[in-house]
Amino acid sequence: MEQRIQEHAAVLVDWSARIEAGDDVVVHVDEGAHDLAVAVAEALGERGANLLATYGSAEMTRAYLSAHDDAFDENPDYERHLYEHADSVLVLEGARNTAESSGVPGQRRQAYDRARRAIREARLDTDWISTQHPTRAMAQQAGMDIDAYREFVYDATLRDWESLAEEMAQLKGLLDAGSAIRLVGEGTDLTMSIEDRRAVNSAASVAYDSHNLPSGEVFTAPTATEGEVTLDVPMTVNGRRVQNAWLAFEDGAVVDYDADRGAAVIGEILDTDDGARRLGELGIGMNRGIDHITDNILFDEKMGGTVHLALGRAYDACVPDGSGNDSAVHVDLITDLRESGRLAVDGESVLEAGRFRWEDGFNG
Repeated sequence: MEQRIQEHAAVLVDWSARIEAGDDVVVHVDEGAHDLAVAVAEALGERGANLLATYGSAEMTRAYLSAHDDAFDENPDYERHLYEHADSVLVLEGARNTAESSGVPGQRRQAYDRARRAIREARLDTDWISTQHPTRAMAQQAGMDIDAYREFVYDATLRDWESLAEEMAQLKGLLDAGSAIRLVGEGTDLTMSIEDRRAVNSAASVAYDSHNLPSGEVFTAPTATEGEVTLDVPMTVNGRRVQNAWLAFEDGAVVDYDADRGAAVIGEILDTDDGARRLGELGIGMNRGIDHITDNILFDEKMGGTVHLALGRAYDACVPDGSGNDSAVHVDLITDLRESGRLAVDGESVLEAGRFRWEDGFNG
């Protein structure tokens, strides 16, 4: 087995999930993540943890949803109980076809998401981590050959996470002390309140309330959103392409939307429930190991100099008083500030044209 796969597994188990002897660990394995799953199983065995593996694929999900009639059982106990009795959940992504779910009717997907809300909440209550094994499908989606894509994934994943956590702590401090954010760019002038919110230093470890590997972002849960924003980074959402999405907010909720491509996808997300029309997250990418757009939210939202906004559910870690936005969905969309645009906290620029206040080249 390639050494970097074993290193990936070790970072996941030790730094990210902080697995200890006796922990009950559920490992969800995508169809293309077999090699990483083997390395993770070995690492869990070496550390004396208990392993339960589950298997899934986009093709299975598509087949199930396409055949169903929308009348899904609400929060089946058997799956919810699995997560309620787990210490950690490790999600090993590895798609073989990134468009596999594109033919599932939007209304059926919404019904499925709503029915699984309690299951999702139970999983989020564990020390869960999501990561990705490089596959040819993801390389193709990124416009890269498989060797180049592997280099990209491991450059983003096998980082000095402790050093990056120290750098990101500077931004967390500014957001924790701040009250208001303004995001400005082409087609964008958006204001948000972060009063009484807590920012998360997402350094790829549950010790930092962080649940993605790779990570490298600082995020919070905004409220009172006003204005407009253009999300110009192309993305595949629910198996369909979304490009140059535009959202207009009044009184904290989306009142209008459009997109050069995929407007119907945005509409379906917004119609999931009332919370889907409000923001659950503002995230600021700081991982310089991610140097170009790959049409994969796990990586693209962490790219240094980008900002992402999530429609739907807020993470509890950002809302000490429990008043965060509630929704059956959490869908991230990205705006690219690497060349132009700025993000200001309480009127002072923190990020401008891709550079942070403490970095060389910052001209704010």
